[in-house]
Amino acid sequence: MRFIFLIAAGAALTMTACQGGDTKTGNAAPTQAGMVAQPADSSKFTTIQWLEQTKDYGKITEGQKLEVVFRFKNTGDKPLIIESVRPSCGCTVADPPKEPVAPGAEGEIKGSFDSNGKSGEQHKSLFVAANTKGTQSHQLDFTVIVQKK
Repeated sequence: MRFIFLIAAGAALTMTACQGGDTKTGNAAPTQAGMVAQPADSSKFTTIQWLEQTKDYGKITEGQKLEVVFRFKNTGDKPLIIESVRPSCGCTVADPPKEPVAPGAEGEIKGSFDSNGKSGEQHKSLFVAANTKGTQSHQLDFTVIVQKK
């Protein structure tokens, strides 16, 4: 009987330990989603100049897809890497540059807004993560007025 109790206790302890998941310690920092990210290598940071950070696209008709473009320039001395671009809602998709942008070169972040089912003034954002000095988070905003069909 004692043997069965020891096996059951060991099994329960093992199952409890597995449910806790992996945890990492050290210099990791939490991100917005609550995930743990390793710190970036600041020796590879550069600077960015947004040639367009806010845009007003005027009026479009409901159901129309609007192409949006935000231009920027790498004003630093290291390659600029756009790590991610996250739209503020599901009606907008983004297409970041696939390759690093060389120092002195310009690049674009393209997106598409689907106005299907939308009406009135729409304010949308793209959240950009890049290897930039100061802050690695950037926000690009656009406004459009969607007119009903």
